[in-house]
Amino acid sequence: MKLPVDDIPQSPREIHFSERIEDLNQLYPRGNVRDFRFPQVLKIDLVYYRSGRELFFNGRFEGIFAGCCSRCLEGFSFNIDRNFDFVLSPDPGKSERGAEELRREDLGLSFYATEEINLTPLITEQVMLALPTRPLCSDDCRGLCGGCGANLNDEPCACSATVGDPRMAIFRTLKVGR
Repeated sequence: MKLPVDDIPQSPREIHFSERIEDLNQLYPRGNVRDFRFPQVLKIDLVYYRSGRELFFNGRFEGIFAGCCSRCLEGFSFNIDRNFDFVLSPDPGKSERGAEELRREDLGLSFYATEEINLTPLITEQVMLALPTRPLCSDDCRGLCGGCGANLNDEPCACSATVGDPRMAIFRTLKVGR
């Protein structure tokens, strides 16, 4: 969705729309394994307004995502319902001094230089920030056995009793407290 800068009012305006983000499925694969699959469409509620030349956006998006658990490699789906906000300031242009150190107050800023704001990359950024860093089907997922590969959530391990690291055998003969 695109908004002309001149059409952004000083009083808050609320809109509801759907944003197509299925292109993220082509941008986000990691080798043969995809940690996440993105829905075709996200529902977005957005409030926007201006104060001077700065543009303010507060909103919420929601969608059902698919993930591949990083412990057991099973597929699962999960809902993300997340609030976001960002501020766009006019692009200050290149500094005369060249590279400039960022200040703490600059870290949350984004800039605009055109007469039209394309919300798609800004919303895509918010979606990527909302994803979990490590996809898990559940917090208590037991994962796969390192020896036989059994999914420990579904079946017991088929490995024989592990003897342990042979370099540590001497420590198993020690008697503690006697």
